[in-house]
Amino acid sequence: MSGHSKWHSIKHKKAVVDARRGKLFTRVIKELTVAARLGGSDLTANPRLRTAVQAAKDVNMPKDTIERAIKKGAGELQGVTYEEIVYEGYGPGGVAIMVNVTTDNKNRSAAEIRHAFSKHGGNLGASGCVSYLFTRKGHIEIEQGDEDEVMEAALEAGAEDIQNQGDGFFLVECDPDAVEETRKAIEDAGVTVIGSAAHLVPSTSVRLEGRELEQCRKLIEALEDHDDVDEVSSNLEEPVEDSAAAS
Repeated sequence: MSGHSKWHSIKHKKAVVDARRGKLFTRVIKELTVAARLGGSDLTANPRLRTAVQAAKDVNMPKDTIERAIKKGAGELQGVTYEEIVYEGYGPGGVAIMVNVTTDNKNRSAAEIRHAFSKHGGNLGASGCVSYLFTRKGHIEIEQGDEDEVMEAALEAGAEDIQNQGDGFFLVECDPDAVEETRKAIEDAGVTVIGSAAHLVPSTSVRLEGRELEQCRKLIEALEDHDDVDEVSSNLEEPVEDSAAAS
């Protein structure tokens, strides 16, 4: 009986991993398609597409899948037309939330995003209501144990900030328009990079507790789980666990 339960658990975990991987693939394919539509299929002349291709490689996307998405975006193959939309709003406790969406049906997406906000104690706002609280920054994720090597390589590459995430992981912050060049310089120095992208970073933070904190977490999770959502940015400050209490 225990063997059956263990196999059931393994199958469940595998299904969760596969579902997350499938959703990640969908988001990367959308970005490839949009980047090619806006800037063409020539990688040398389209930095956004180069970044999208690198993101696809980071998640081990097959080469033919990458090429097909690019061709669809560039109009070389028939496919779905995607639009990029940014929604802004407030979560419980006045937390500022930005939602980046890529969709083939903006009316459906707008209704569903609005519903998620209202269901979890937030409200969708007008364009510009919270965007002034965020700045786009380039982020490069590094997996390497030697902090001195990471610091030297990142600073030489023009990094603005380096954060030690613990367990041998580092986050390098750079100019959002120089992610590709900074990543290449870091890799050329022999440092292992596991991912890179541009993200919105809040200039201020809001601290919540109790029910408001749980509500806000549920709102952000619901938005992140939406198939059309590429990224959710907020200025929610997650509380630091009390190690003494945890032990």
